[in-house]
Amino acid sequence: MRRRRQALYLFFFLPGIALSSWVTRTPDVRDQLGVSTGQMGLILFGLSVGSMIGILCSGRFVARLGTRPVIALGTALIIAATAVIGVGSAASSAPAVTAGLFLFGAGMGSGEVAVNVDGADVERITGTTVLPTLHGCFSLGTVVGGLAGMAATATGFPAHWHLAAVTLIATALLAYALRSVPAGVGISTGSRASGSARHSGPRVWKDLKLLLIGAIVLAMALAEGAANDWLPLLMVDGHGLDAAVGSLVYVGFAASMTLGRFCGSFFLDRFGRPAVMRASAVSGAVGLVLVIFSDNAGIAATAVLFWGLGASLGFPVALSAAGDSGANQAARVSLVAVIGYVAFLVGPPALGFLGDHYGLRSAMVVVLVFVSSAILLAPATGPRTRTPESPGVALE
Repeated sequence: MRRRRQALYLFFFLPGIALSSWVTRTPDVRDQLGVSTGQMGLILFGLSVGSMIGILCSGRFVARLGTRPVIALGTALIIAATAVIGVGSAASSAPAVTAGLFLFGAGMGSGEVAVNVDGADVERITGTTVLPTLHGCFSLGTVVGGLAGMAATATGFPAHWHLAAVTLIATALLAYALRSVPAGVGISTGSRASGSARHSGPRVWKDLKLLLIGAIVLAMALAEGAANDWLPLLMVDGHGLDAAVGSLVYVGFAASMTLGRFCGSFFLDRFGRPAVMRASAVSGAVGLVLVIFSDNAGIAATAVLFWGLGASLGFPVALSAAGDSGANQAARVSLVAVIGYVAFLVGPPALGFLGDHYGLRSAMVVVLVFVSSAILLAPATGPRTRTPESPGVALE
């Protein structure tokens, strides 16, 4: 079990490194491609479409094959995508970069569902909270990858060679970690779920509590995704920082996400999901207000830390609340995950379009409105019933 948990940590850590390696080089890649902010939004749309397709297909693959092959496939797609993005950058080919981002999104979308299912199985077996720490490892990966990307940017190291190095490292991590993931996890649950899919699906869609949880994850995923897609460019174009400092600000965002996720279990056990979710939304909203409306680059860069803390627990807490909201846990978690990925699907091109016309700082007002709504919706993440049997369920 210890080796299995360590493997899951690596499978969250690896996509974090790959994602932040790409994000920190977006200003360089944009200049290499010679595209506008709006066109960059369309390129990023490939990541969102791939993510949605991956997450929609992942449930069926896990039900038929189990988590292990789906994790392997998703991670392999991320590795291949990183290489394709590097080649596209070197060749100044926007279609190649878009195709690479599509593969990256498909790998992340499919692999994330499978790793979360495996992590939930570890929680069930051990009776301990695992998911926030797993997501914390993803954020830790973004910090490590972000620091490397910042250093590469500052020294003028070409983005394509940087991404090639990440590809080699990720390949080694995949080969090492996959051996510790057991086969067969998720198959039996998926089989039971598929047998009742026709009947349970509509009831899940009609559950108001679950839809409110979906609205929360939509808002918080938009907050996280907006930073992953646009934060370096936001600091460069909106606050006049150079590309290396813009990458450093993103590293600060990733570090605050990491801190929030690793400390999340303590606060969730002590205060419960609704209070933590409300505090997270307030923190995210405060950070966004300062980033958008402050003309002081130092204040804006510091405010990114509040933005990251606010976004850190949104996705894992919402997934846990969805699983705790009623019967048919797999269908509920899948539904909320799909709603969350709508933010990643619609967010990049929409924010890019608004940024092209009004500036990226003004475009982030949309994110602020969504995050502010999560403050009011936070009570939906509470348990459906207060019973003595509930302490071992989910995160509370």
